[in-house]
Amino acid sequence: MISGIQYNRPMSSIITRRRLLGVGILVIATPRAQRALAANGVQKFPDVVAVKVQARGANRFDFDVTVSSPYDSAERYADAFRVLGKDGTVYGERELLHDHAGEQPFTRDLHGVNIPSGIRSVTVQARDQKFGYGGKFREILLPGR
Repeated sequence: MISGIQYNRPMSSIITRRRLLGVGILVIATPRAQRALAANGVQKFPDVVAVKVQARGANRFDFDVTVSSPYDSAERYADAFRVLGKDGTVYGERELLHDHAGEQPFTRDLHGVNIPSGIRSVTVQARDQKFGYGGKFREILLPGR
């Protein structure tokens, strides 16, 4: 629920949620729009190609996330990834401070992510420096849940 409006969209259509002047905004992109970009040879967003997760305590998890960003450059690159719940709650985010042009795909970790006990799975998305979150994501079952 964002700003009193409930969105009944599957996670596959959610690209990003941002804050603008204190108001939550949800930007939706259909799979059709993403296919159209891909058909034109344009990869607008980085893709999450693999995720490994390990339990590190009752509600703490470590993530190793592999991201593919073939258009990578110093001017525009995959600059973050996040772990979020089906309701859009962000449990953890790792910002990337430089491009990975010489290392594609690349893997980075995010340790100590606290996820409430009732959550059985999470989604991992990657962010582009210019366009935000989107692209292929991974839904991951949490070990031990």
